[in-house]
Amino acid sequence: MNWYQLDAEKVEQKLLVTANRGLTAKQAEERRKQYGENILEAKKNTSKWLIFLKQFQDFMVIVLLAATLIAGLLGEFIDAIAIMIIVFINGFIGFFQEQKAENSLEKLKELSAPIANVLRNEKWEKITSRDVVVGDIVKINSGDRIPADIRIVKSNSMETEESTLTGESLPVSKHATEIKKDNLDVQDQANMGFMGTLVTRGSGVGIVVGTGMNTVMGQIASLMANTKKMVTPLEMKLAELGKILIVVALLLTVLVAGLGIIQGHPMYEMFLAGVSLAVAAIPEGLPAIVTVALSLGVQRMIRKKAIVRKLSAVETLGCASVICSDKTGTMTENQMTVKEIYLNGDYLYVSGDGYQIQGDYFLDRKKVDRSYPNLENMLLNGMLCNNAILNVKKGKNYIDGDPTDGALLVAARKMGLTVDFGDAYRIVKEFPFDSDRKRMSVVVEDKNQMRFLITKGAPDVLLPRSSYYLDKDGRKLLKNQNKVQIENAINEMAGKALRTIAISMKSISANTSLDSTLLEDELTFIGLYGLMDPPRKEVKTAIRECREAGIKTVMITGDHVNTARAIAKNLNLLPENGLVLEGHQLNNMTSEDLGNIIDDTYVFARVTPEHKLKIVKAFQEKGHIVAMTGDGVNDAPAIKASDIGISMGISGTDVTKEASSLILMDDNFATIKSAIQEGRNIYENIRKFIRYLLASNVGEILVMLFAMLLALPLPLIPVQILWVNLVTDGLPAMALGLDKAEGDVMKRSPRNPREGIFSRGLGYKIISRGILIGLVTLIGFVVTYQNNPDNLIFAQTTAFTTLVLAQLIHVFDCRSEHSIFSRNPFENIYLIFAVLSSLLLLLVVIYWPPLQPIFHTVSLAFRDWMLIVALAAIPTVLFGFTKK
Repeated sequence: MNWYQLDAEKVEQKLLVTANRGLTAKQAEERRKQYGENILEAKKNTSKWLIFLKQFQDFMVIVLLAATLIAGLLGEFIDAIAIMIIVFINGFIGFFQEQKAENSLEKLKELSAPIANVLRNEKWEKITSRDVVVGDIVKINSGDRIPADIRIVKSNSMETEESTLTGESLPVSKHATEIKKDNLDVQDQANMGFMGTLVTRGSGVGIVVGTGMNTVMGQIASLMANTKKMVTPLEMKLAELGKILIVVALLLTVLVAGLGIIQGHPMYEMFLAGVSLAVAAIPEGLPAIVTVALSLGVQRMIRKKAIVRKLSAVETLGCASVICSDKTGTMTENQMTVKEIYLNGDYLYVSGDGYQIQGDYFLDRKKVDRSYPNLENMLLNGMLCNNAILNVKKGKNYIDGDPTDGALLVAARKMGLTVDFGDAYRIVKEFPFDSDRKRMSVVVEDKNQMRFLITKGAPDVLLPRSSYYLDKDGRKLLKNQNKVQIENAINEMAGKALRTIAISMKSISANTSLDSTLLEDELTFIGLYGLMDPPRKEVKTAIRECREAGIKTVMITGDHVNTARAIAKNLNLLPENGLVLEGHQLNNMTSEDLGNIIDDTYVFARVTPEHKLKIVKAFQEKGHIVAMTGDGVNDAPAIKASDIGISMGISGTDVTKEASSLILMDDNFATIKSAIQEGRNIYENIRKFIRYLLASNVGEILVMLFAMLLALPLPLIPVQILWVNLVTDGLPAMALGLDKAEGDVMKRSPRNPREGIFSRGLGYKIISRGILIGLVTLIGFVVTYQNNPDNLIFAQTTAFTTLVLAQLIHVFDCRSEHSIFSRNPFENIYLIFAVLSSLLLLLVVIYWPPLQPIFHTVSLAFRDWMLIVALAAIPTVLFGFTKK
């Protein structure tokens, strides 16, 4: 269907929808069943059977399985079956870990899906783009990505950037008129909007004519090759570490097996022991545990209102040393409130906060009503030159539209004013606000068919365009002394952290050209709105905690410098000697000049997106790791250039979200602090279970090596080694990934991004604890064996139990960078359950008769446990009081 050739009415008829009502919920559901979800089909997921079989493709596991087959052929059925069962259980654990990681990533994709604004049941609703169906009426604004292929039926100076489809970087102007030409290419269909393209200017309304793979983007997607899975820097470091550990573990196990054979142990027995030791020593579960730890950390971030789009950001978050934050909505409530009005040379105070319509007007503490001169006129014009809608949800008012427009709307409602856009007033034409014009105008016709222009915007833009002003006696010529008086009022309001919006008007005749460049000249200045977006209550604490963590917070805003300074002081962000820079000062600075003062600057006011990029690069050149927030399309370059790009989940545009690494679901600065804390904690948790796993593995290898060097029998048999690897190593290591942050995690300096995994003494801790775990296990074996030389199984049971218990006690030492006594062991209930589960399973294999011949164990007496507990506690007690 060539939708571009049809007028809007024919499109509506063919799709059985009207542009002023939209689809009903029932119609939408039926069409979703008919056409499918509005998503581009990805490659088919790997079969669960293949994922399961992949757990056994490791070379050492294959060797072990071959060895167990040989054991079975030689008649060692019990050993062979036990090892096979353990290997398969290990495979199931790996399978479930990988499935959990994949499921978590899928959930993340759903949460970060773009939002579409559609008309359903005659009401505008925000839904995920995947729920958009053919026939939906979609409203799109500057900065939005178009959620599906649409036929545009209303265009308000709308332009789109279609380089993703056409390769053409210049914006394309869009209109709503049908085009009669045949066989037009995509780039020439000026009344169509295409899925995935970006609205760079203006706004519009369209009817969805294609979704999912039935879009132009879908046709391209069907030709795309499979994408590679993203690997984080941390995963690459661990992969390199794994290769080194494999080589070391193989050399040591070959050494152990070789020494055993030289000393007369059966070759088959030592081969099986060597392979089992290699399987246990090589932390093949480390990548899976890291993935799960990252996944669980990301899920915790989601609960704290932060969505991680790129897993590499989790690692980078712990290194952040500077946060460049937008003010509006991030540090403040994003509920602009009119607190003061300058009218007739007087200052009127307005009570009430946010979008609640309860509030009054006061002049010198005396309440005033709508009879106060020009007040009703000013408030009414503020409602007419306005695109916001005041809605109620769950008993609370919220604004659909621009927060500034919403504030003017609420201010008028506090005086009891409403507007009837049907009978009383009609908007003839609108000149939308943009960053170049810094103003918005509407031409309004009243019920008497009288026309007038209302303009609101930046005072420094409207004042030069005004020739008259209103006071209590009516309209007068605007002289220089009046301008000075108004400019003083602007400065005084800005000094109170109020943002000022001027409003002006003029009468126009019916035959006046609405395209004239002079239309917005010779205005009558009415007054000033003084608005405040109150700081969020939790931001001051978050800024202080960031400061304690060695992270500098910088406010970047387009607001007046006095407003920015006042808010920064209110939040304790600006120190006494801290600098405040304005955009025009940045224009005159070289990169070197800015670099000389960047560390002393805390507030940037009146800045443009180009300035933001310059600021980010200046901090990076000084060696900082920069987190940068933004919400608009023009913020995307700075967000992309930063080390951690952060976009706003509520106010952010789709293109900004795509450029970012992190999305704040609540647009709250305090959430950035929480995300950094969580990012630091995830990295620390990964270090914890690396420490635990490798120290345990070192202990297992060394007990066998020491025994061979001393010409002793095997302290552990293969099935015991594999059991330790499965139960004692696996469960507690996973639980460490769920550990809460240490109390001082946000009091440490940011981590150096070039820091190695084994930095800060981790390598020493692994080696020292591993050696001690191996020694106490060997001591337990030697003492028991010398006292009972005819009962090797009893000595092996003692060694096996000592090794397990030493590791389970050591896991609590791994929870802290300081000492075991610096943390409450019951903080991590998952770890308690993991340790208790491992202990229970240990008791089962020791005391349950059917398992004793399989695991070569015997029952232990109380005096045996006293020796085992005393030995197992030595590594942790000896080092538990120190940081080293």
